[in-house]
Amino acid sequence: MEVAIDLKQRYTYADYLTWADDVMRELIDGFVHLMSPAPKLKHQRVCGILTGDFRYYVRKSNCKCEVFPAPFDVRLPKNGEKENDQIYNVVQPDICVVCDPSKLDEDGCIGAPDLIVEVLSKSSRRRDLQDKFNLYEKSGVREYWIANPKAKTITAYILQPDGKYDDGSDYITDEKIPVHIFNGYEIDVKEIF
Repeated sequence: MEVAIDLKQRYTYADYLTWADDVMRELIDGFVHLMSPAPKLKHQRVCGILTGDFRYYVRKSNCKCEVFPAPFDVRLPKNGEKENDQIYNVVQPDICVVCDPSKLDEDGCIGAPDLIVEVLSKSSRRRDLQDKFNLYEKSGVREYWIANPKAKTITAYILQPDGKYDDGSDYITDEKIPVHIFNGYEIDVKEIF
C-alpha cells in the first residue's frame, strides 16, 4: 500500500523510515524525489561492471574501502547531525565506495562516501546532473562519476581543496578512467559499455 506523501512538504530521515511500502524514494533537502521502479538493462550492466571493477581492486589491494550498489541509503547531514529527525538528505546512488568504516552502520552510510557513480536515465538526468551534483559537492564526496550509457561516456568530477568540483573530465571508449581514490588504478571505458 502506497503511503500518502505531500511532495511539497519537507521530511526527515525519521519520516522516511516510517514509509512502509515498496516505492523507491530519495530526500534532497527534505523534499521527496520518486525513483523509477526498475532500471533498464544498459543501466544495470554498467552498474554491474563498475561494481565488479571496484570490488576487484578492493580485494586485490586489501584496502579498507567497501563498495555498495543500490539500493543502499546514504544519509548526507548538512552539519554532521546524527539524529534521524535532523537529516534531510537521503540518496540511493547507483554505486558508492566508502573508505571510512566509521561512516557505516546498520542503516547504510552516514556522511559522504569517497566515490559515487550515478548512471543517467531519462527520469534521473536532471536530478543527477544538478540536484545530486550540488548535494554531493556540498557534502564532500571526493569523486563523482556520471555514466551515460547512451553516449558511452563517463564524466568524472574530482573535489578540489576549495570544496568545489573541477570542471569534470569526459572519458570515451578508447580511454582509461583513473580512480583517484584508489591511487593509480584505472578502468577501461570500453569494458564498461
